[in-house]
Amino acid sequence: MWILERMHGHQLLTRLSRMSLEHGHIIAALLVGSVLVGVGTLLLLRWLPRRAVLVALGLSVVGSGSGAMFVWLSYRPLPAQLPVSSFVWIALAMFGVVGAALVLLRRPGLARGLSVTAFAALATIVAVGQVNAQTGTYPTLGSLVGHWPVRAVEHVAFDSLPGAEPGLQRGLPTETHWQVPVRMPSNGVVTEAAIPGNISGFDARPATLYLPPAYLADPRAELPVLVLVAGEPGSPGDWLDSGRLATTVDAYASRHSGLAPVVVVPDALGDYDANPGCMDSALGNVATYLDQDVPNWIESNLQVNPDAAQWAIGGFSYGGTCAIEMAVNFPDRYPSFLDFSGQDEPSTGDHEDTVAAMFDGDESAFDAVNARDLMAQNRYPQLSGVFVAGEDDDIYRPQQEIMFEAARAADMNVDYYTLPGGHSGDVWGTALELEMDWLGRTLALTP
Repeated sequence: MWILERMHGHQLLTRLSRMSLEHGHIIAALLVGSVLVGVGTLLLLRWLPRRAVLVALGLSVVGSGSGAMFVWLSYRPLPAQLPVSSFVWIALAMFGVVGAALVLLRRPGLARGLSVTAFAALATIVAVGQVNAQTGTYPTLGSLVGHWPVRAVEHVAFDSLPGAEPGLQRGLPTETHWQVPVRMPSNGVVTEAAIPGNISGFDARPATLYLPPAYLADPRAELPVLVLVAGEPGSPGDWLDSGRLATTVDAYASRHSGLAPVVVVPDALGDYDANPGCMDSALGNVATYLDQDVPNWIESNLQVNPDAAQWAIGGFSYGGTCAIEMAVNFPDRYPSFLDFSGQDEPSTGDHEDTVAAMFDGDESAFDAVNARDLMAQNRYPQLSGVFVAGEDDDIYRPQQEIMFEAARAADMNVDYYTLPGGHSGDVWGTALELEMDWLGRTLALTP
């Protein structure tokens, strides 16, 4: 009996761990909590004299405003993971905490103390929950304690992976020629590896890799390559967490006899909060790193299809901007791209600041490598790609529309659509899932 009880308890914990923090019951509870916070705010306004209310409002505005200014000065443009509306919720939480403290100081009492403390706690929980729902930083309850739902795929050391095999299965489309080995693993694996900037000199952090079952088989298939870039601030591992990379590609592989692209997520930032742009500039030779160092390392250390026609690049936010920049500047290396919520040009702030930081104010040098300018001057019928943005992403969605129209005018084979949500992993993870079939056909993995 105790075994059954433990099993049921484990199932309950698993279900709770998988509960979404971005939609569903918890978001409904946050909406109810928002109403209660509104009612509590009215009570605070009644319990506090006008001067105390002004103090609470002033402190909350100054506190959230100072936080916004710090983030703006430290991360320009404003980090995609922290939209401006987040500071409204932060200000609300601060007002609740400060107001509750003032009530306790001016009108002490057990009942009132418990009430205002509960209100302050509720205001904080609602604010944190709403900010998280906007940003998608923690997609589930389990992710709050490190149990990411997207990490069901095994993580292994790169040195433990099998090396080159002589009996490589070739032929396009791959699925038509693929003969599934008897002992092929049922799932892919995730690993990390350092990709040095031998040519570019770019100092990158370790890359994240996903290898599908067909790569781990003996003999393995000669597979295409998908290079993905994460957002800023961030790290390659963000594609595993909020981007749901491993489970999405693993699910695709399970539907196609173990076949899926080999996915490499290199670091295109150099540091968590760096913003070098995907160009060769004074901020770093990121373009050369992605065009030469990364492909050279992949071809030397992984047994993949070397034909660039079977390679694609993609990314979200900063990474989406990188994807279109690399495709336009290096169409022979990356003829296919995925641009999820990218910008209409690389940016470290406003346009003038960007050109000054990257090219010492030389507009012609910036224009010579800026994708939007190049698309206005040239035609790229050999390129194909997809632009995706969140319906509620009022900052990046219009820029995606600009880039889509520019790409279409440059004779690219492109598509554009929006998904429910803002500038968050919920949009990018869903977009990758939706585009796996397109990638499979484009990279000659499937007919």
